[in-house]
Amino acid sequence: MVPYLQVKNISKTFAGVKALNRVSLHIASGEVLAIAGENGAGKSTLMKIMTGVYQPDPGGEIWINGVLVPHLTGTAHARQLGVCIIYQELSVVDNLTIAENIFLSKEISNRLGFLDKRAMHAATRQLLDSLDMQLDAGTRVGDLSIGQKQMVEIAKAISNQSKIVIMDEPTASLSHHEAMVLKEIIRKLRSEGIGIIYITHRLEEIFDLADRVTVLRDGACVATLPVEQLDRARLVKMMVDREQSDLYGDYQCHATQKVALEAKGLTLKHRTAHTVSVRDCSFRVHEGEILGFFGLVGAGRTELMEMVFGLRPYHGTIELGGQPVAIHSPRAAIDHGLGFVTEDRKSGGLVLGMNIRENFSLTHLDTYSTLSFISRLAETFGCQKFVLRLGIKTPSVEQTVGNLSGGNQQKVVIAKWVARSPKVLIVDEPTRGIDIAAKADVHRLLQELASRGMAVIVVSSDLPEILAISDRVIVLREGAITAKLSRQQATQHVVMEAAAA
Repeated sequence: MVPYLQVKNISKTFAGVKALNRVSLHIASGEVLAIAGENGAGKSTLMKIMTGVYQPDPGGEIWINGVLVPHLTGTAHARQLGVCIIYQELSVVDNLTIAENIFLSKEISNRLGFLDKRAMHAATRQLLDSLDMQLDAGTRVGDLSIGQKQMVEIAKAISNQSKIVIMDEPTASLSHHEAMVLKEIIRKLRSEGIGIIYITHRLEEIFDLADRVTVLRDGACVATLPVEQLDRARLVKMMVDREQSDLYGDYQCHATQKVALEAKGLTLKHRTAHTVSVRDCSFRVHEGEILGFFGLVGAGRTELMEMVFGLRPYHGTIELGGQPVAIHSPRAAIDHGLGFVTEDRKSGGLVLGMNIRENFSLTHLDTYSTLSFISRLAETFGCQKFVLRLGIKTPSVEQTVGNLSGGNQQKVVIAKWVARSPKVLIVDEPTRGIDIAAKADVHRLLQELASRGMAVIVVSSDLPEILAISDRVIVLREGAITAKLSRQQATQHVVMEAAAA
């Protein structure tokens, strides 16, 4: 196959730091090329160069459809040449319809110069039908699910006659069903001659979808290989230069017989159209135990944890150390020794415009305060200890959190709660959107906390993660607990059977 997009010897330097070093790759029409690598490996920088957001250092070349492009001026120029990107943070306009989003900046007008909405709806309907998307062209995009918005982004890319579509972590926020639908659409696009560059931290997706894999590490291209020549262990070693077994270590159980937290008959008091009706959920977690909660998207996992942390009103009782407690607000939960690492680190876990030090101390400012004055020196010292302990990659604790990679942002969120030394730590989707080495760091930290007697509740839609880290597993389906399993009982088959209707 003749490559439609080819980059040769691409380098990029920021403030003296080499983000990319002589990277070369190519992709032909009708194939899926996966890009794998840790956070900070250079994947995003490379994608931005291929779509004109960044300019490469002198000496690099970009070839599109067999023609050297000396200067790619931006994403609009790249789209004109048949290359577009769908970012993890979607760029649809919620208050416009699907048709209006797809034809944004290229609207169809009638002979009088007015918008021809009928023509745009007809063209959109034809486009959606060609992709087997069961959506109404007149639907307001703000009323769609995340997965459906992703489909609109894909339809918009196809409407631009794109030959290469770059997808950045496309399934990170999708339900299992939506991810399956997306994979079928990708296969359909490939069969129609469209090339897909697929960036993901989910290794199983690489083996499921990709024809070839390019591995980046520390800004350099390690190798590009057909997927048939790789297995998970080899791919991990190429990404992080360590064996998979070295990353995760051996499982150890630190659970004691002492119950740290027990919930009895928790039921969501007020349900809205966007929440799951969680009902009659009872469970206990012991000191030193890692208790895993698994369920498909919409099972009620997050709603249950938000009740425990006082974010949602509930019926039922919660006991800490054998004593009933009233937890009707996050403040009360914190005062009783609970910590909560939220699922959405960007909107609920961090203040992106603040630096690492300021984010770190938000949960325990009183530790560094005297007479309402904050000791910046003490704050900095405390933060630096956790930066070293968790391996947060940053030149300084004064670095703005929004400029960190996803994995390092997640470590900051966890650090600010661990610094409080909670009796019970709830961690919702602890490794979503971060690379395998960062996942291993997070897992090791949770195991270390359990070894010190902390009770840890891990909520995840990643079944291999739940099975790897949990001492026991609780499964939810449609707002109810359907199974309580020991580590020995919790196999993939048993857990999925309890999670699926």
